[in-house]
Amino acid sequence: MIEPVGDDFVKRYRLNYNLDALERVRGEIGDVAYSRLKALIEYRLHGRKFDRSPTGVKVVLAFSGGSDSTAALKILRWAGFDVIPVTARLPQMRGPVLLSLQREGAVFVDVPGYMEAMKRQIAKRAPICGRCHSMVMEAVEDYARKNGIKIVASGDLLSSGLISVYSKDGIVVLNLPAFLALDKGEAISTLGRKYALGFGCPLWRAAARESPILKKYGIQRVLRELRARAITPEMAERLILDVLSG
Repeated sequence: MIEPVGDDFVKRYRLNYNLDALERVRGEIGDVAYSRLKALIEYRLHGRKFDRSPTGVKVVLAFSGGSDSTAALKILRWAGFDVIPVTARLPQMRGPVLLSLQREGAVFVDVPGYMEAMKRQIAKRAPICGRCHSMVMEAVEDYARKNGIKIVASGDLLSSGLISVYSKDGIVVLNLPAFLALDKGEAISTLGRKYALGFGCPLWRAAARESPILKKYGIQRVLRELRARAITPEMAERLILDVLSG
């Protein structure tokens, strides 16, 4: 599923920093979840095998069906968590995507005011991805609160340290790939199949055709991921070419 990081200094540093973040939320997530998440990090650091039997701990996962959230789903289930994939129902989702999400048992939630917010961003020629992400996460977090589930996971690769796992308004947000110092290549390898690397969703592509300046923000996002070592230079090149061709 996933492998230890070996002698990778940067990843080892991040994992140790993430352990400090985990300690801060220990009292909120309970001993069972804490112990299993700590075991995951220790496995990444030292290759130490751990008990992967069911924990009974429910985790809501913000699930888009992309490589990062799918990797998070597989790893959490592999580690013994009871994962509920929650998908924001967005207008840009196409039939095949919806079917694949349903096969994974996704629960769909609405995002109030979504298209109005996106249209305002596009009219201002402003980036839409950050606003989209925040609105989706709010909807997923609301689902968790309404159902009494304490942990909300995401497929975020970039956050580290104290923002890899943190408290937020009565829940704990766990950015799992970042928490485990996974990079995009590792996330894709968990899928067990070929993955077509590309940038953006149909809504982003339509917006970029209308406002080409959005391509600049897309490239900046790719370079941010490259600087964080979440992607390789080869991946960055492919993604930038994809942005430019959109």
